[in-house]
Amino acid sequence: MKYNPLPSSVFAKNRQRFIAQLKPNSIAVFNSNDIYPVSADSTLPFEQHRDLFYLTGIDQEETILVLCPDAKDPALRQVVFVRETNTHIAVWEGHKLTQAEATKVSGISTVKWTSKFQDHFLSLAKEFNNIYINTNEHYRASVETQTREDRFINWCKEQLPKHSYNKSNFILQGLRAVKSPEEIGHIQTACSITEKGFRRVLGFVKPGVWEYEIEAEYAHTFLRNRSKGFAYTPIIASGANANVLHYIENNQECKAGDLLLMDVAAEYGNYSSDMTRTIPVSGRFSKRQRAVYKAVLRVKEEATKLLVPGAYWNAYHEEVGKLMSAELLGLGLLDKADIQNETKKSPAYKKYFMHGTSHHLGLDTHDYGVLDQPMGAHMVFTVEPGIYIPDEGFGIRLEDDVVIQAQGEPLNLMKNIPIDPDEIEGLMNT
Repeated sequence: MKYNPLPSSVFAKNRQRFIAQLKPNSIAVFNSNDIYPVSADSTLPFEQHRDLFYLTGIDQEETILVLCPDAKDPALRQVVFVRETNTHIAVWEGHKLTQAEATKVSGISTVKWTSKFQDHFLSLAKEFNNIYINTNEHYRASVETQTREDRFINWCKEQLPKHSYNKSNFILQGLRAVKSPEEIGHIQTACSITEKGFRRVLGFVKPGVWEYEIEAEYAHTFLRNRSKGFAYTPIIASGANANVLHYIENNQECKAGDLLLMDVAAEYGNYSSDMTRTIPVSGRFSKRQRAVYKAVLRVKEEATKLLVPGAYWNAYHEEVGKLMSAELLGLGLLDKADIQNETKKSPAYKKYFMHGTSHHLGLDTHDYGVLDQPMGAHMVFTVEPGIYIPDEGFGIRLEDDVVIQAQGEPLNLMKNIPIDPDEIEGLMNT
């Protein structure tokens, strides 16, 4: 791994918080992700299952965590299984964790080889009524591939059909939403790496460069700063491409007079940042571009102030909708008749701002969070309003990452990333 790891105490506290919400006489199991094949002998780069990482800090394939807080033997209450290595694996794949190293990373004293898992689990499960399985319950999840976790669940239910099954994810949705200081530190590092990439690009962009060349500039900076790379597939959208919300082709030339929307950010230690900036390819905003830009910026600044403890997800987005409606009226994109004829399900502003304003951020770019419960301190959110005008050939989105504070306005983790239009023009023309 390239990053500096979090201390094992962070993962120990995460396990304690999870265990505290288990029913009595329970056993919970978490599996690592698979290494996914592409074709022939090619595979995608390994990405650890974020839940397993959250509870152990182990960033290695074929890892399994078993939590059984009521086990009679204290050594069996927390057990992690890791892949047994050998000389052949060391030569061809490199170093794998020893049992002692797995303990150092996770803080779990009992470490066994993955090959011993099934016998261990079946022996232990006979003593307990409840099994917690880890399913993907994220509100945006759409999974078509059978995972290692899925295969375990199928096997487990075949072996133990009379046990009671519960879902760990419903607990983790709440736990992972609230970040520890150490986690926020990693997100801040990801944001700081993103800042370096953005500042590099400000000096690079000019008419005639290609979107993929800009993507390469970011990749260069991210890798040089101990990031694995992009936290998500980057959007480098010049001109009318910005009106495609998930434009990822990044294969067009940037032309004079166009705007360039860049939704791109670094990860660090498996924690995501998420930034969007929109800049003028020629180094200067036109009068109309600046007017729309400043409208988006005002919505972002006012929306940020609404992220306070006790705020509710739906009510927050309704208030942002009102802010956006006022700005669209001022820009002449909506008129009073549009507002009078809108419905709650189809507000007028959605014609120009069709996505949500915020989402949880953390180990996943669209991170866990319970949306029907009030927001709380130490939750991390994006704030990303946008205005998209296909008829005028451009779209503008601005996005920062913020931490809700117990009191006062949220802490902006991207406060040092240029966003003021005058500052952007100044940096592009130095």
